[in-house]
Amino acid sequence: MKKWYGGGLVASLFMLLVLRYVVMKNPVEESYLMNPFSSNATNPLEWVHIRGSPTVQYPVNASQVISVDAIAFSLFAQRNLSEGEQQSLFTWNLLKNLINHSHALPNGVEAIKEAGSAWNSLMALVQEKKLGYANDNSSKKEKEKQCPHFLNKMNATEPDKSDYKLRVPCGLTQGSSITIIGIPNGLLGDFRIDLTGEALPGEPDPPIILHYNVRLHGDKMTEDPVIVQNTWTITHDWGEEDRCPPSTPDKNRKVDELDQCIKLVSKDDNRTVSPHSHGSRKSSVGLQGVKYFPFKHGSLFVATLRVGSEGIQMTVDGKHITSFAYRETLEPWLVSEVRISGDLKLISVLASGLPTSEDSDLTVNLEALKAIPLSHQKPVDLFIGVFSTANNFKRRMALRRTWMQYPEVRSGTVAVRFFVGMHKNQIVNEELWNEARTYGDIQLMPFVDYYSLITWKTLAICTFGTEVVSAKFVMKTDDDAFLRVGEVVASLSRISMTRGLLYGLINSDSQPHRSTDSKWFISPEEWSEEKYPPWAHGPGYVVSYDIAKAVYNRFNEGRLKMFKLEDVAMGIWIDDMKKEGLEVRYEKEERIFTEGCKDGYVIAHYQGPREMMCLWQKLQETKRARCCGDP
Repeated sequence: MKKWYGGGLVASLFMLLVLRYVVMKNPVEESYLMNPFSSNATNPLEWVHIRGSPTVQYPVNASQVISVDAIAFSLFAQRNLSEGEQQSLFTWNLLKNLINHSHALPNGVEAIKEAGSAWNSLMALVQEKKLGYANDNSSKKEKEKQCPHFLNKMNATEPDKSDYKLRVPCGLTQGSSITIIGIPNGLLGDFRIDLTGEALPGEPDPPIILHYNVRLHGDKMTEDPVIVQNTWTITHDWGEEDRCPPSTPDKNRKVDELDQCIKLVSKDDNRTVSPHSHGSRKSSVGLQGVKYFPFKHGSLFVATLRVGSEGIQMTVDGKHITSFAYRETLEPWLVSEVRISGDLKLISVLASGLPTSEDSDLTVNLEALKAIPLSHQKPVDLFIGVFSTANNFKRRMALRRTWMQYPEVRSGTVAVRFFVGMHKNQIVNEELWNEARTYGDIQLMPFVDYYSLITWKTLAICTFGTEVVSAKFVMKTDDDAFLRVGEVVASLSRISMTRGLLYGLINSDSQPHRSTDSKWFISPEEWSEEKYPPWAHGPGYVVSYDIAKAVYNRFNEGRLKMFKLEDVAMGIWIDDMKKEGLEVRYEKEERIFTEGCKDGYVIAHYQGPREMMCLWQKLQETKRARCCGDP
């Protein structure tokens, strides 16, 4: 963080005013900055001149302040939508009170404002198409290129260019990767890789989801080679640096069970490592050793950034080097481009595993994948709400082809809907809108999909399960959870409780995480007590109708405590109901596995699309809950 003094601050502000004037006078450049897809829609890989990393926190323009009334009008105004289109907004229209409670969760205000902007853009596009302004043939052609599965560019180096930008049109998802082949060159050999999002209107620079800075000759803190990872936003400036090797040993923590910095890259390592030894180390006692560092001036490297569930991992030449935990509001689905700059001869860039939607014109048995229409004449026994993010197209398709094909779902006695927040990228929102119209199983949320706001989705599931349908039981699960629907229905039948029920993997003895390094960190201000009341783990739990109804009613009455850990929040809400006289039965289901799959599962968590298909095939063939990889 820089220290500013009077003269420097005045000069900086003067320069900002000049820069803003220049941008305002150049609408072509402004358009390019605000919409990175406008200048070259057919080629997402191109050389650009990237401005220096943002370091100044810009003042907020008073004209950008949006009133509550304006947001409400933007999100909940009557639109010219067909009956089919309105089906994805059943819950949306029942969540107007979120605006009045937007401060209750971190980033709630921003998420609603950003959703208002995204919603206006999407509705404008929808109306244009209805009025015939958009050419259907050209739109279809463009669509095929909007969310590609992979992007690659060979021979990326061009003369007199030191900066490179790879457009990532539809963000990243778990399993996505960016592979870079290059050679550090130039005077120092230092280079940077930035995963950036999109700047909001009025913001001069986009947020940086990951800043990966390779410094071969060290920096102000060390003369040794170092990798510095960080984030940047216009609101919070630069975050706290993650350094590899770390400044102190206790700073080296785990992300996705991988070291934030492998111990091989260490200040205290006085052993020699051959750059071609692939990790083997030989003693150098009495000799001047060379510390291991994955990048070397003049040497070719193959580096891959891979998106995990908790953070982003970097491997170099096949060896894990660093991990970087996601930070609040800076999540992989926000990434819109990769920027590479510095002293680097860039040979190749490859982005793979990118989120892409399925062309419904090519989908086999499309009708069998569509949701069964809701009917007031046919009651719903179990409603299942699935958490999903906008660009998780493949996961939703995997669920439609697997456990959403259970007879109970296809008959309509069990209803399933995906609960999806708005994306900040118009292309993704357009794809999501088309998907919702095609399959009829998506409920859009009037806020941008930040992890800190998932409790709002729990509220939305309770709302749909009691106000749109009147289900005996309401269930929450995730789009990476494989669910044996028939077994859940059978278990609820055996329990034979229709009031005061919480069914799931119950945790009755847990404490808040007080370490700020934890993904589940909770401050004493958020929860002051030493223990949580009983709650059920998030991959899947069921509540009875009366509990779900009470959640919806208490929210509208302003009596529902918002808590950012959604599964614990449900436990807190039920405990409050219990204190007011509700008789609660906590039914523990040991066959819900939160860390993967085990034979005999009712729910297997952390399953990708391929694993989903495999588990479904095993169920069909053996009629037993066997995990993939088993004989």
